[in-house]
Amino acid sequence: MNLILSADNNWAIGKDNKLLVRIPADMKFFRETTTGKVVVMGRKTLESFPNGLPLKNRINIVLTKNLSYQVKDAIVVHSKEELDQELKKYNSDDIYVIGGGSVYEMLLKECDIAHVTKINYTYEADTFFPNLDEDPDWEIVADSEEQTYFDLEYYFLKYQRKGS
Repeated sequence: MNLILSADNNWAIGKDNKLLVRIPADMKFFRETTTGKVVVMGRKTLESFPNGLPLKNRINIVLTKNLSYQVKDAIVVHSKEELDQELKKYNSDDIYVIGGGSVYEMLLKECDIAHVTKINYTYEADTFFPNLDEDPDWEIVADSEEQTYFDLEYYFLKYQRKGS
């Protein structure tokens, strides 16, 4: 299973249920990487999308504790157990965890690949991702040249769980 996210110098990923910054090349990478795949997210992540609608050309799985929550064109699950049952239907390599913080935290141990757009900046934030650089179980297996968006520097990094 895969994770995909963008994070700043402190591994911050969001504030007030929004991304810290929208970088067009990062959005394009996300779109190209996840199109035709399965995306797993929490309810607040879904609601942060334009018009709160599921992403097109993907299987959207939304995890929420709200038993009456429904959304057109998405599969809604209400527990880790229910999510695990649903994910068994798909090839693990085609599953991308896309947020938010609590969903990343819940599924991190089950993931072998993390696509991280690392932004060389420190934002004010309220949601963070575990620092994979300090986790001995993870290593960088691919990285891009420095990218820039106006005066912002960032890198596309691919982390892999050691031994996977």
